[in-house]
Amino acid sequence: MAAQTEVALKEAGRRVFARSGYLDARITDIAAEAGRSVGSFYKHFAGKEELLQSLLTDWITRAGEDLADHEAGSDLSEEPALRARVAAYWHTYRAHVPEIRALAQAAQVSSAFAGQLAQIRHAELQTMREHLERLQAAGFELPGDPAVLASAFNALLEGFCAVWIAEGGEPIGRALSDNEAIDTLTGLLAHGLTGSRRCGSPHRPHLASDWSGGPESG
Repeated sequence: MAAQTEVALKEAGRRVFARSGYLDARITDIAAEAGRSVGSFYKHFAGKEELLQSLLTDWITRAGEDLADHEAGSDLSEEPALRARVAAYWHTYRAHVPEIRALAQAAQVSSAFAGQLAQIRHAELQTMREHLERLQAAGFELPGDPAVLASAFNALLEGFCAVWIAEGGEPIGRALSDNEAIDTLTGLLAHGLTGSRRCGSPHRPHLASDWSGGPESG
């Protein structure tokens, strides 16, 4: 029963955060949304800060498991691996818009949440930077410093998801499917990240423009 109540409060918190925003969310609203008493809420969480923290922990754990379990691997010079990372980011963002928005708002008033937001972004950048450094070591001539490219990569993903998922998209006259969004991001990032090998390298690896079924394959 206690576990069911905790789940109900978490789901209610997500709905209230999505509807009212984190800063304006009230414990009474979350409890009412869950069909529980305020006293019941405080048996599980000290306040909405602790509720948000619990939701963030669930989100980060699930996202990490989804990517770790993917069979595509971590070689971003290969389309399946790059697409898997883009898809994981896209689907995670779509599934956790309430938490993402709530964290951004909480970071405005809480140094602890501001630090956590920075930590999440740093972890994403570090992972991407390590992938890019491996590409560079393998002979790919990247269009910039791996650390800077990782930042650009993350900013593109975050901004694109914010526009098309959180804000409803651009006025292009039609909806954007998940597959089209993921394929568009993958193609753009692949061509930008994996250029040619350095001059003098005896063998050229499989690049984005050579992928079967890629944008330039006919």
